[in-house]
Amino acid sequence: MKDDSLAEGARSDVRAPDGTRLAVYEWGDPSGPEVVLIHGFAQSHLCFEPQLRSELTRHCRVVAFDMRGHGASAQPSDAAAYQGGRVWADDIATVLAAKGLERPVLVGWSMGGRIIRQYLMVYGDVRLGGVNFVASQVIEEQQFRGPSAPRPLPEDLTLAGEIEAAIAFLDGCYGRKPSEAEFRRALGYNMKVPPSVRRAIGGWSTDAAATRTALAKVRVPVLVTHGRADTVVLPAAAEAVAASVPHARLSWFDGCGHSPFCEDAPRFNDELMAFVRSCAEAKR
Repeated sequence: MKDDSLAEGARSDVRAPDGTRLAVYEWGDPSGPEVVLIHGFAQSHLCFEPQLRSELTRHCRVVAFDMRGHGASAQPSDAAAYQGGRVWADDIATVLAAKGLERPVLVGWSMGGRIIRQYLMVYGDVRLGGVNFVASQVIEEQQFRGPSAPRPLPEDLTLAGEIEAAIAFLDGCYGRKPSEAEFRRALGYNMKVPPSVRRAIGGWSTDAAATRTALAKVRVPVLVTHGRADTVVLPAAAEAVAASVPHARLSWFDGCGHSPFCEDAPRFNDELMAFVRSCAEAKR
């Protein structure tokens, strides 16, 4: 029987400034370099199982949390709870403060990279050790959205329609397909995010020019990871981020789609571990 104890981690709940409860998890060496894993749209912390079962948790202090509306975190009914300039930034700040993190490396997949962007726009990078944007449309311009990107859900969508939409979106997240068991599990936590939350998040966006201005101010190390075969967020999105952060390093995963951390986990984990170590050296 598969042991799921590591995937769950040690859980604690924290409250964002607006009162929203966030489920936070921790693994690894409490004295190791700090890493915060931030999942994508309609996902949960469980998407990072390939990292949580790797050497990363042996050498690092790894923290992850379920975004508001996702996983085991609360699901506010007001659409405003998922929009605006501060909501997502304050969630990250709450987790960093609650866990007493000093200079963590933030790793944001897809929408996770967008909420890291919000943190940078509101708080800057003074409390960070580094940033890894993974398959993320950090700069929100239409030409970076691929054909597999999530589409607005109609108000009268049936349960069958919800399920089909979730399957289609999740299927588009992989260039190299996961096992049937892995796909079923991902579909399970994907379906925990109700249509109302999906619609609210779909109505949230951030000005591209303001984003570029914020990225130009980043001084901590930045790694941009992207699959060449990504059809959710097109590879041009990664090039745009790298152009906005002159010292950023761009890492291409040939043959991978929107989930390089799953599709080629050994390489991704090696690169992330090397990046975390380089960030730790840079701050000494």
